[in-house]
Amino acid sequence: MTKFDRDQFAADCLQANTETDPVGAIREILASALSDPADVLRGIGEPTEAGMDVLLRSDELTIFAATWTPRMCLLPHNHDMWAMIGIYTGREDNIFWHETDDGLKSLGANCLFEGDIATLGKNAVHSVTNPLLRFTGGIHIYGGEFFDTPRHQWDPETLEKEPTNGDMVRALFARENERYAELKANL
Repeated sequence: MTKFDRDQFAADCLQANTETDPVGAIREILASALSDPADVLRGIGEPTEAGMDVLLRSDELTIFAATWTPRMCLLPHNHDMWAMIGIYTGREDNIFWHETDDGLKSLGANCLFEGDIATLGKNAVHSVTNPLLRFTGGIHIYGGEFFDTPRHQWDPETLEKEPTNGDMVRALFARENERYAELKANL
């Protein structure tokens, strides 16, 4: 029996966003949900491809379940708003970056396992890797309208800054799904 209800989760987060400390209140809701990652997995569904399953999209909050194919990498990027990531299956490795006058410099790293949560500030820049040979899934919560906010990404080889957009992100996910399909076909 699944207890995780995606609509109720989104409604609870939207309500928590009106609290004095919205990030803290939303983190509590996410932590409560992730106290049983398998329950969240049952509620969201087993990942079968890279993508974003949107639970809520508003001017105040965007919530989606992001799934990464095995060994998928996302280049350095920013969100231009606070973000929270909670892993419900798999693992997500993050490299954090800092923009300097000399370009992008690595700042640190962390590994998120099932049940772990990371909170990123408005100015955070990170790259993401799923190091596993299976899918990773995480609930991503953003303090604003994620899809219409201008953001940046950095070329993974040169670390040159460039604007990003939905078409570029959709193309990345499509390439990763094609790569995964080829990998499965060759097993």
